[in-house]
Amino acid sequence: MKAIKSFKLTCISVLLAAGLMACDKPGSAEIAGKKIDQTVDEAGKKIGETVDKVGEKLDEKSAKTGLAIDDAEISLKVKAAIFAEPGLKTLQISVDTVKGVVTLSGSVDSLPSSDRAEALASAVAGVKKVENRLVPKQIR
Repeated sequence: MKAIKSFKLTCISVLLAAGLMACDKPGSAEIAGKKIDQTVDEAGKKIGETVDKVGEKLDEKSAKTGLAIDDAEISLKVKAAIFAEPGLKTLQISVDTVKGVVTLSGSVDSLPSSDRAEALASAVAGVKKVENRLVPKQIR
């Protein structure tokens, strides 16, 4: 919002400077004053419209960014939960989150380890669904 206020002040300053330059032209000061007033009014309307549009765009971007931050946070929490679990080899498990859907991929030692990783991921706040693509290694 600070940027929007700065933008408004800058635009108004430029318009006032342009209006003052118009005073140097031959003609009465009253006509120049009226032109400045008209220009400032028109500029104010245009600035208001522009600020509204910029505000809407910022709201849209904030919502998208908020979603990305939430997904990154979910991924970190899932990784932390898996890392804290004894027996799971965290370096072989990849975690990806898109819109709250967590995808686990990589390999684990056994089917119970795969199930445990899925359960840990499901328990993290914000997780809507877990796609378990972990592959249990064959025991020889």
